[in-house]
Amino acid sequence: MKIEIRIDPDCTEPRAIILTAAVTREVEAAVNALRQSGPGLLAGLRDGRVELLEPDSLLRIWAEGGRVYAAAGQGVYTLRQRLYEVEQTLDPTRFVRISHGEIINLRRVEHFDLNLAGSICVRLADGTVTWVSRRYVPRIRAMLKL
Repeated sequence: MKIEIRIDPDCTEPRAIILTAAVTREVEAAVNALRQSGPGLLAGLRDGRVELLEPDSLLRIWAEGGRVYAAAGQGVYTLRQRLYEVEQTLDPTRFVRISHGEIINLRRVEHFDLNLAGSICVRLADGTVTWVSRRYVPRIRAMLKL
């Protein structure tokens, strides 16, 4: 991807223009990075307190029973955002959706276990085991270049 920066003293607000022949994953990642406002922190609720969660500390984010939860090194937090909203704020090169209701932090994956049946088991740094749903297996295989 080529990047060009033009300095214009008359410009009052930064503006980004992306010229492309087609919308690719690289273009989508660039757009998402530009749209992010702020450091990408999440507000998590635990024990009646709101705590700011650094994306680096997150292991996984999942939806269950109409609520969204985030597991971090400090414990499990409830989030007030929907899963797709959380996904939009996270870095797509570090976080990946593995099912309709779960996102994992790739930097906190201990290993992927590829099953002969074609499923993928994911073991996270804290020992949590989760599975990639069939719908997302091709995406994960492509990401791992398998």
